[in-house]
Amino acid sequence: MQLKAYHKSIASMTSYLDITIVAAKQEDDTVARLMEGAYAIADHWIGIISAWQEGTELYQVNQQAGIAPVRVCKALFDLLKRSIRISEWTGGLFDVTFASIDKVWYFDRPMTTLPTTEAIMHSIRNIDYRFIDLNEVNQSVFIRNKGTKIELGAIGKGFIANKMKEYLISKGVHSGIVNAGGDLTAWGKNEQSETWKIAVADPEKKERFIAWMPLTSGGIATSGSYERYALIDGKRYAHIIHPQTGYPVSGLKSVTIVSPDVELCDAIATSVFLLGKEEGLAFVNQHPELKCFIVDDEGAYHYSDNLKSVHYTN
Repeated sequence: MQLKAYHKSIASMTSYLDITIVAAKQEDDTVARLMEGAYAIADHWIGIISAWQEGTELYQVNQQAGIAPVRVCKALFDLLKRSIRISEWTGGLFDVTFASIDKVWYFDRPMTTLPTTEAIMHSIRNIDYRFIDLNEVNQSVFIRNKGTKIELGAIGKGFIANKMKEYLISKGVHSGIVNAGGDLTAWGKNEQSETWKIAVADPEKKERFIAWMPLTSGGIATSGSYERYALIDGKRYAHIIHPQTGYPVSGLKSVTIVSPDVELCDAIATSVFLLGKEEGLAFVNQHPELKCFIVDDEGAYHYSDNLKSVHYTN
């Protein structure tokens, strides 16, 4: 039986949602229906976990911050539990309340001067996942602090990718990829019956690739400082801001994380970026289920002890 890799991409979640399905040739209509079904699954869950789409459960939680608890569905409640667990695990480097930051850094338009120290410290005053109370009895969420809000971007994309993958597997798709804005999960093998090869973007030119990694099952995500930054007095300030200091971090250009669960990848990649090369690698090396590939500001490559299968393109 001849196999074919079918692809589709749509704009979603301020980014994109890509699906790849490996199926027999001449299965165009069947695959098209499967893809439409997977996108419908994504729309359903985005309509629950989006922080910015008016009327979603998470939107209501944010609207009621400092006022009253909001009962949510089990999937969102459990997702928030996992998010808080990761926040605790990373010492708050991953924080689902990061969207509470006041905008004092701008990466979509020129900045000519640095924000004051006072403005920066004031900007982070509402960031703290510990403001979130989860009530197991009535499955409700309460944000105690009025100025705090939850935004699930880093873990939410992985959640959506997992839901789409679950749907496709339930419909008999044995091999495929779901890529939710860079949070990618794969299963099975490609159309040549070989292990998937996942490319790692060049931090200097995102349309180029510097390496690829084999991925048979699980997730991968890259956090990079190369796409958005501010240039002030000739110095580049990356868009990745430390939630506890309010300042952009430096030292690394990109961090790629591989793990069994794509939900973890983006959150851990951001955390490693904040920790820096030495501490970030030490953190990953303590957790054998994680793999890490780092490009530092000098363009040098570093990887965790258990990652021996990075294939460089140059």
